[in-house]
Amino acid sequence: MQLVLAILNKAVRQSIIVMGLMLLISLSGLFFFVHPSYAVAVTTENPAFAAEKLTPEEKIDRAYEYNRAAGLREEDRQKAYEQAIKDSASLGSIEKTYARNGKAYKQENPQPNFIEKAEELVEKLTGK
Repeated sequence: MQLVLAILNKAVRQSIIVMGLMLLISLSGLFFFVHPSYAVAVTTENPAFAAEKLTPEEKIDRAYEYNRAAGLREEDRQKAYEQAIKDSASLGSIEKTYARNGKAYKQENPQPNFIEKAEELVEKLTGK
């Protein structure tokens, strides 16, 4: 009798575990698949949102409507974007941009980081 109860107990436990796993798998399937309307391809010719259709000036005005700090950040972002477009015109200007960005980084972070310390150590060891 005890053997029969032990077998039934084991079968009930296994069936509960299997049903629980099936429930978890079916619930997780709901989160993995994206609804087709969310899978819209975003391109510059066909923007998905109205904010992407705005001109740079309209974006700046809209940011200023939110608050002054957001407007200033948007102006800075737009200036940086225009500067990046100018800098990407030739290889020489890209190198100058890299040097300018390196100088700006060193001004913001005056202490040498781990990589710079390692470079100095390698130069000392190799004698270059």
